[in-house]
Amino acid sequence: MLQRIQAGEDAQTELGRLRSFGDKDWQEAVCAFANTQGGLVILGVTDDRAIDGVPMDPKEVQERLSNVLHNTFNAPLQARLGYHQDPNGWVHWIEVAGVRGPEPLRHKGRVLVRGNRGNREPSASELQELYNTFGLVFTEERVVPGTGADDIDAGSFRAYMRRRGVDGEQLPLEVDLFNRELLDRDFNGDLRATLFGLMCFGKAPQQYAPTRNLWVDLVAYAGTDRGDDVMLAGEGRGRLDEQVTHAEAWLTSLGRHERYAGMQRADLWPVPLAAFRECLVNAVAHRDYAILGARILVEVFDDRLVVTSPGALPNHKRPASVLAGGTPRSRNEAMASFLFDLGLMEQRGSGYPRITRAMRQFNGTAPHLEQDREERWVRVTLWRTPPEAVAPTDAMPARQ
Repeated sequence: MLQRIQAGEDAQTELGRLRSFGDKDWQEAVCAFANTQGGLVILGVTDDRAIDGVPMDPKEVQERLSNVLHNTFNAPLQARLGYHQDPNGWVHWIEVAGVRGPEPLRHKGRVLVRGNRGNREPSASELQELYNTFGLVFTEERVVPGTGADDIDAGSFRAYMRRRGVDGEQLPLEVDLFNRELLDRDFNGDLRATLFGLMCFGKAPQQYAPTRNLWVDLVAYAGTDRGDDVMLAGEGRGRLDEQVTHAEAWLTSLGRHERYAGMQRADLWPVPLAAFRECLVNAVAHRDYAILGARILVEVFDDRLVVTSPGALPNHKRPASVLAGGTPRSRNEAMASFLFDLGLMEQRGSGYPRITRAMRQFNGTAPHLEQDREERWVRVTLWRTPPEAVAPTDAMPARQ
C-alpha cells in the first residue's frame, strides 16, 4: 500500500482525503475503475502523497464505505475493503474489479471511465464500446440511415444461406432479411439495413456517410518508415470478404522475392499469405465499427508488414492472451460468424497461433501484437526480416 502511495496516481490508482461520506471524488473513481480494468482507491492521503489519515472511527468508516458501494450507484458494487493504522492516521482502501454486466456502472446518472490519471465521461465511441462489452447495444446491429432492403444484395444473401444449409426462399425477402437481422426498424418504424447487413451483404457498403471509411487502406514503402517513397497504394473496399480478397490480391501484386538456403532458391511473398489473411480477417471481424473516421491500415516496409485496426482489443482482452489463443471474445459476433461460415475464419481463437506457426516456419520470427487503449488501436507486426531484438508483447501485471 505504501508503495502504491509513493508511486502516486496512475491509470489504476486514485489517492484522496476523506472528510465526508458525501465526497464524490472517490465515488467517481470507483465508478470509473469498475467500467474499465479495475483499480485501487486509497483514502487518507493528500495530493502530494502525504498520509494525513481519515479522522473517524475505522470500523464505522468501513461500514459506511460498504453502504455507499451498495446504495450509491445504479447497481450494488462488490469491492474489497481494507484499512491500516499509519503513524499519521488511518488509511482506507477500496479495491475495485472491472464490472462485466449487465450494464455499465453509473454514478448519479453518469457513466465514467478511467484515463491515465483521471476520471472522465467516455467519448461516443468509448461509450458504444462499453455498451458492446456489457451486451446492451451492439454496433453491428445498429441501422444505417438512408438504407433499405434494396441495398442488400439478395443473390449474395441467398447463396450464403444455401451454404449454411438453410432454405428461406419461401419467405418474402424483406421478412427473411428482418428475421436474420440484416434489416431493422428505425425510430420511425421504417426498415433500414443494419451495419451487419450492409457490411456483409450490401451492394455498395461504403456509399453512406456512416460507412464511408469502413474499408482497408493499403500502402507499400520503399524503405523502413513512413517518410520513404510510396511504391504502391491500394484500397480494399466492398463487403468484408471482398475487403480481405482485395487486400490479399494487392499484397501478391508486390511480387515474390528470392531467398536462398544453401544452393536452394525459394520464391516467397513478402510474408506468408496465410498469416496475412489471418491478420486481415481478424481486423475486419473485430475492429471497432463505432469509430467511423478511421480505416484499417496495412503498411508494407522493407523489413516488416504492419496491420493497424481501429479500437482496442475487444472486451478487455490482453495481447499475450490473444497470441496464446485464449478464449475468443468477438466484438462483432454476427460479422465473425459470417466470416467463419465463408471459411475465412477457422476454429475460433486459433488465428494468432496459426499466424505464429506460419511466421516461425517462414523466418523464425513471431508476430508482435500491441494496443493503445487511449488512442484506441490494435497493431500486429509481421517481420519480413528478423529484427535484432523485439520487446515482449505483454508483461505480467504487477500485484496489487
